[in-house]
Amino acid sequence: LLFVACVALYCACADAWFGRVGSAVRSGWDSAREAVGSAVDRTREAAQGAGDMYRAYSDMRESNWRNSDKDFHARGNYDAANRGPGGRWAAEVISDAREGYQGALSGHGEEDTRADQEANHWGRNGGDPNRYRPEGLPDRYR
Repeated sequence: LLFVACVALYCACADAWFGRVGSAVRSGWDSAREAVGSAVDRTREAAQGAGDMYRAYSDMRESNWRNSDKDFHARGNYDAANRGPGGRWAAEVISDAREGYQGALSGHGEEDTRADQEANHWGRNGGDPNRYRPEGLPDRYR
């Protein structure tokens, strides 16, 4: 009888201890899986956002439309930021790098760089890119 009582007490203690450990392990695994999933989501958003920025750039080059660059800046940033935090990050990094290059090396003035950055911020913060759309720009560049 004493042996049965000892085994029962031992099993109860082990179950309580391993139950907490198992719960902690499950919780840790869930947190790790969530973090990895979040990193994968942000990476996907960043890649898609970079694609949006490239599409805006290539559309701008293809259209060759006078006074349309601000529209394409706003549109690329808007589309990328709507992908999520990863897309917003990609839009900011790409825009800042492009404007840094443009301001330092390409010979465009500081005023043009400032205006481009205003359009970048406008689009990235959810503003309607059509604010910068020039009259007559074909609808296919929406």
